[in-house]
Amino acid sequence: MVADGRRVVIRAPSAEVVQALNDRLWTFDEASFIPHGAAGDGDPASQPVFLTDRIENPNGANVLVLLAGAETSPEDAAFDLTIRLFDGRDEEAIGEARREWKRLKDEGLALSYWREGDDGGWEKAR
Repeated sequence: MVADGRRVVIRAPSAEVVQALNDRLWTFDEASFIPHGAAGDGDPASQPVFLTDRIENPNGANVLVLLAGAETSPEDAAFDLTIRLFDGRDEEAIGEARREWKRLKDEGLALSYWREGDDGGWEKAR
């Protein structure tokens, strides 16, 4: 997504999750580094991926990634694409995702659902 010029905001449910994700992205794999930043990492507008636990868009992103439990806002409609990530093994997260799916479907939005396949890749659910 970043490779094709999109800018991304990843919204987490807490500052602790932002810090853990930030740390993980810096140390995961040198060969697959994702340029990113969070509050305190310099100029947010220069970050292609910005990590936050707030309702904000300091890097002018057109893609919003919502982690399970992250706060939502009517302002989220301004993004071209919103991706909601949740743990498919967590019944509470599944319930929250289903309620949000219904709400968004009732609003007439175009939705799609992707899940992890047996091979570890992503597949669109039918």
